[in-house]
Amino acid sequence: MTPVDDRFHELRQLLQAYEQPGHAFDDTWEAAGTALSAYLRVAAHAPERAAEAAREIRDLLALGLFDEEIADDVDLLPHIAPPPGAGVEDCLRVVLHHLERFLASPAVPRPSVRPSIAWEWRERFPALAHLLGAYFYQDSLELEYQSHAEAVDDYLSGEPVEDMRRAASDITEFLALNPSEDELHEAAAALGLSEPPPTGVSLRQWLTDVRGIIMHCLRGTA
Repeated sequence: MTPVDDRFHELRQLLQAYEQPGHAFDDTWEAAGTALSAYLRVAAHAPERAAEAAREIRDLLALGLFDEEIADDVDLLPHIAPPPGAGVEDCLRVVLHHLERFLASPAVPRPSVRPSIAWEWRERFPALAHLLGAYFYQDSLELEYQSHAEAVDDYLSGEPVEDMRRAASDITEFLALNPSEDELHEAAAALGLSEPPPTGVSLRQWLTDVRGIIMHCLRGTA
């Protein structure tokens, strides 16, 4: 849950993209790195996010990273180590440069492009990430549920209709973006799926079946 007074909410979301090993502040003035490129692809669907992140970075830089006024807010941010010879504020200036360049000429969303890091998968498919990560996490079928069907039933009884509708849509797009089984398994793991599908059922078929169950449930609520 986001704190009510989270001064740097969007910046925190942006910096979470850098938490995956190997993607910490690899940006240059000339080109956005892996994490920032992923963020900008997500922001192409919602440019207001980039605008807010840019505003928050300006706010932080104006006060300084170690200003007592924002100490509690800064503590909420992921602590990403800068590369040798640079400070966090230096890195944020580079990020701000790319955000401003993006905002000057917003990119056209490209739904056919596969996300490159786990953070991007979760941002791109939030409803499906919630379904898989909250109901099919590691050992969930031993600790919480007796079967996949029971977990799905719990999901259907506990989630808002709009979230279920978004999850069904997410599954359709998610399957199309992952034509191979290896890609599908890797992407599903990035979304939080830890439990394998039912015995004898492929992951693709299981997700297709789950989508069908959700859509059947939605028809009953119309």
